[in-house]
Amino acid sequence: MNRKIGLIWRIIIAIGLAIGLGMLLPAIHEGFAHWFVRLAATFNMIFGGFLNFVVPLIIIAFIAPGIAKLGSGSGKLLGLATVFAYASTVFAGILAFFAAKTLLPNFINGFGAKSVENVGKAQAISFFDLEMTPVMGVMSALLLAFVFGIGMASINSKSMLSFFEELHVLIEKVISFVIIPLLPFHIFGIFLNMTYSGEVAKVLSVFSVVFIMIIALHLLMLTIQYTVAGSLTKKNPFMLMKTMAPAYMTAIGTQSSAATIPVTLRQAKKTGASERVTDFTVPLFATIHLSGSTITLVSCSIGVMLMNGMDISLSSYFPFILMLGVTMIAAPGVPGGAVMAAVGLLSTMLGFDESMVALMIALYMAQDSFGTATNVTGDGALAMIVDRFTPKTEK
Repeated sequence: MNRKIGLIWRIIIAIGLAIGLGMLLPAIHEGFAHWFVRLAATFNMIFGGFLNFVVPLIIIAFIAPGIAKLGSGSGKLLGLATVFAYASTVFAGILAFFAAKTLLPNFINGFGAKSVENVGKAQAISFFDLEMTPVMGVMSALLLAFVFGIGMASINSKSMLSFFEELHVLIEKVISFVIIPLLPFHIFGIFLNMTYSGEVAKVLSVFSVVFIMIIALHLLMLTIQYTVAGSLTKKNPFMLMKTMAPAYMTAIGTQSSAATIPVTLRQAKKTGASERVTDFTVPLFATIHLSGSTITLVSCSIGVMLMNGMDISLSSYFPFILMLGVTMIAAPGVPGGAVMAAVGLLSTMLGFDESMVALMIALYMAQDSFGTATNVTGDGALAMIVDRFTPKTEK
């Protein structure tokens, strides 16, 4: 039977191979080891350049039609769902910020910026340079996406929406068939260089700490969401979480909010929310409500910033959280889609270079399935909250 290896396992295999070869090759032949690291660095340079080129196209192709479709929804029900989804996502980001800012420095301080700089050596020793200039900057792409999205919604343009939907499909195929399959090779090159420069043990120790903290925050966020939903509907929040558990377990396996919609929808109806509200909100939340992914992105980005010795304050970081809530609308429905959509913001708003982005992707992908599971499980709580505030005429 032909069984496809999942993305997370391909990344784990890539990291394991990189660490093994990084320790083995110098002992066998130092010259060949140096050449092999340069070869991997050359691939990383090409892949990183292509990723930077595609990011503005991802933003336009996913945000513009997403906003246009939101603008043509079902009145007050759409407004309530959108407000609650955005509020939940931003709250998740703030929760993750304070947790990461409080806990991670105790483990990462003393790690030093030198480690991340060593990771960046891969770019410096590539065989050649190849410039791939994006067609526009990330902020320009965001502004253009909002202009097109709001414009299409206001004039109810079907022809333009059709164009952007086809562009959406095209770019999603680029992500699904080019970027995602090549990600393990990119991460292989990063970890090969880290092993070769002797920094991989420190980086992996940080990975483990961040991973544990993120899972704890996911569970805390779900508890908060269902406590609110339970208090509004006078139901036991833990029994509600138990009802939604099948959706959580399904999402861990699929790594896709969209693929889990049937199970999420079935379990959300069992919580007592009206069929009309759940039928409308659950598929919508699968696209616009990514509280689990936001927790992961915020936690991982702060971890990478601390490793790089960068200053972190709420005043400078909060705009990133607000924009992240909007950008999650652009997250493609494929494993790792959220971090792909956020790459542009990481570069422009937090100052991440290509090596830091690569570390961020590796950190994120290590627990992508748990973030997705938190997203879809939280959708059930939000459906109950929206149902509680929806007039009977809308139901």
